[in-house]
Amino acid sequence: MFKLLSKESNIFSIPVYIGFLLLVVVIFNILNFNTYEAIVAGITFLGIALGYFCFHSIALNYQTHLPLFLYTFFIFGLYPGNLDIGIAVSLLTNSFLILLLTSADEDIRKKSYVLVGSIVALNFIFLPTTWPMAVFVIIHVIATSAKITLNLFRFLLGIVLITFSYFSVMYFVQFTSWNIDYFPFGKMKPVTDYTELLPLIPVVLMLIYAVYDHFKNYNKKSPISRYKYTFLLVFSMAQLVSIILYMNKSYEYLLLLAFPSSIILSRMMRFLPKYWMREASVWLIIISLLTFKAGTVFDLF
Repeated sequence: MFKLLSKESNIFSIPVYIGFLLLVVVIFNILNFNTYEAIVAGITFLGIALGYFCFHSIALNYQTHLPLFLYTFFIFGLYPGNLDIGIAVSLLTNSFLILLLTSADEDIRKKSYVLVGSIVALNFIFLPTTWPMAVFVIIHVIATSAKITLNLFRFLLGIVLITFSYFSVMYFVQFTSWNIDYFPFGKMKPVTDYTELLPLIPVVLMLIYAVYDHFKNYNKKSPISRYKYTFLLVFSMAQLVSIILYMNKSYEYLLLLAFPSSIILSRMMRFLPKYWMREASVWLIIISLLTFKAGTVFDLF
């Protein structure tokens, strides 16, 4: 399996994976099909499909099938079907953020902060628990920008524009009352029962080892690889904060980690010393995700 997935991907690879993804989304939503679910499924599909193009943008996957396959399998294993629109929008906005912030064109990165701010604000409107993404972008701006103040201003301008537009629309449709529950701060719902997450322990352990191995061999990495991997880790931490603080039993939050996890794990497997370790890792991930899927669908745990 690993040898097959280690082959170089081509221009037809992504359409095949996207086609399988479309099939998964349709199958999981066909039984409860209505206008709202169709819209959510469409947003989900666009967000996840756009993630395939992020692999090329971040350029850490050595152009092989392995991360694409892992990403697809993560989606299959973690996708519940009746996804909340907030998570769906977050998947879409996260993909746009990755494409913009990892663009090879430096001019695009510098001039996209207004758009990035708008995307982060839109993300917050649909899913307030994703506020750590704003912190992630601020850290990214401070760490990578030569003109920190200017780019922070652009980022905040994007947020203000969307916020003003949102309140204007709400006022126009006469939604003038304010629900304080909309703010996620102080309303954390951390996971208290880990029983249903037990099948994912092997994946978690491999992710921990992957991060450890990266920093163990940090000096051997190229500067661009260090930068992009650090970007991926900080991005993952932002998602992880939301998951730890707010997921509770809403396991669809785990979809937010599907993209970074697939890259981190594929790189880890590539550098394992023995072939049998790589093969075993692939199958262990597959079995873990299938077990988790079976547990959530058939309520086994």
